[in-house]
Amino acid sequence: MEKVIVKLKKTEDKSYEILIGGNILKNIPTELKKIGLAHSYAIISDSNVANLHGKKLLDQFVKSGLKTHLIYFPAGEINKNRGTKVILENKMLKLGLARDSAIIALGGGVVGDVAGFVAATYNRGIPYIQVPTTLVACVDSSIGGKTGIDTPYGKNLIGAFHQPYGVYIDVETLATLEKKEIREGLAEIIKYGVIIDERLFRLIENQIDQIFSYNPELLISIIKRCCEIKGSIVERDERESNLRKILNFGHTVGHAIEKIYNYKMTHGEAISIGMIIEGKIALNLGVLDRGDFERLVILLRKAGLPTRLSKRPDLRMMIDTMKLDKKARDGNIEMVLPSKIGEMSDSEGKFGIKIEEDLIYNSLEQI
Repeated sequence: MEKVIVKLKKTEDKSYEILIGGNILKNIPTELKKIGLAHSYAIISDSNVANLHGKKLLDQFVKSGLKTHLIYFPAGEINKNRGTKVILENKMLKLGLARDSAIIALGGGVVGDVAGFVAATYNRGIPYIQVPTTLVACVDSSIGGKTGIDTPYGKNLIGAFHQPYGVYIDVETLATLEKKEIREGLAEIIKYGVIIDERLFRLIENQIDQIFSYNPELLISIIKRCCEIKGSIVERDERESNLRKILNFGHTVGHAIEKIYNYKMTHGEAISIGMIIEGKIALNLGVLDRGDFERLVILLRKAGLPTRLSKRPDLRMMIDTMKLDKKARDGNIEMVLPSKIGEMSDSEGKFGIKIEEDLIYNSLEQI
């Protein structure tokens, strides 16, 4: 028997900068031209953001002498699917965009996930820049390189890890958001407080009115802290083998809620209820103190986020959906659970904890 070894072991530096500030969108074309990232660019956005920011950004790219196209798809989580990815890829191919091009993902989490996935697979991978325009995307989905689409079986089940070349967070874009969209972002920010930073949790408790008043300095400070937290976790566990799982607090249940309600409930609303149910599970297991659980409930309500489902869902369907969660193992549901505000529970160093179905049923009934 003959043997040939293909040696591919290498170290790859995928580091990138997250730039946070006011009115910085206009700087992106100049900086990209200076570094020569690509020969041509595709700004991928959705129908809402394309009108608000996309056309202005396209003008800035064209004025800088960069060959750029604006491509957008109908807004909404319902369009985060295989069909949208195919349409975007076909438009890029028709425009003649080659391997020396790059993508600008301009929008919220849906845009970032889909555009990032297109970048991961187009011509076997091209660079992309994340330009989040929602609070959720600023503090969460634009960082960490998780890209993907939804399927009829569940959320984010098809995708790739593909780190962005850089992230530009312009807080001026948040001024166009409605209060409900700020609430959605607050769900993720509160999650960061629960999983790792009690001081951040306390800051939200004390200054939540300032957040809804669009205080730019406070927003920049909070966004920076969330980026630091997620960046630090991703550095240590890029592909979610263990530690990164704590970022999914509230998401095992939350993603199931989104699917069952056909994405008519916003991500932030679903994650808020997900944190309550998973917090209740931690309480029932004796992992979480009742005082900390009540503190979480009070803050979510203060943020205007829901803490219970308005009508009884199909519990069997919810359980089956959770079994398709990325953390599930051998058909067993795993969750990440808090032990107190600012700290997560682990079992022998593993943050994914197997949860019995009866306990999930009972906790869902109580909510």
